[in-house]
Amino acid sequence: MADLNKIIDDLSSLTVVEAAELSKQLEEKWGVTAATAAPAPATASDAEQEEEKNEFTIVLAAAGDKKINVIKEIRAVTSLGLKEAKDLVEGAPKEVKSGVNKKEAEEIKKKLEAAGAKVELK
Repeated sequence: MADLNKIIDDLSSLTVVEAAELSKQLEEKWGVTAATAAPAPATASDAEQEEEKNEFTIVLAAAGDKKINVIKEIRAVTSLGLKEAKDLVEGAPKEVKSGVNKKEAEEIKKKLEAAGAKVELK
């Protein structure tokens, strides 16, 4: 097998004109252009899907039977005041927190469910 470091050094010393000629010759020999060999650029939907995997939105689906316990947990999780937390719980389904990493989202969900709430991660 050829010494890859030597090939890299040789390619690094090429002028722009020589590199263009090399590219042309490789295209002729193998029938592959640089455009077909390059990976497709990421689309907006790819970026959105990647974000969804890393960031979650916690939604309070229903308060359940123990509203007071749920309100206490909402206050602890969001730092809302008593009135704001009560309004959030009574207005379910409502977003509790967004842009949360997976670990934190699962912890919050577990706490709210332990308090009696029904929670969704989106």
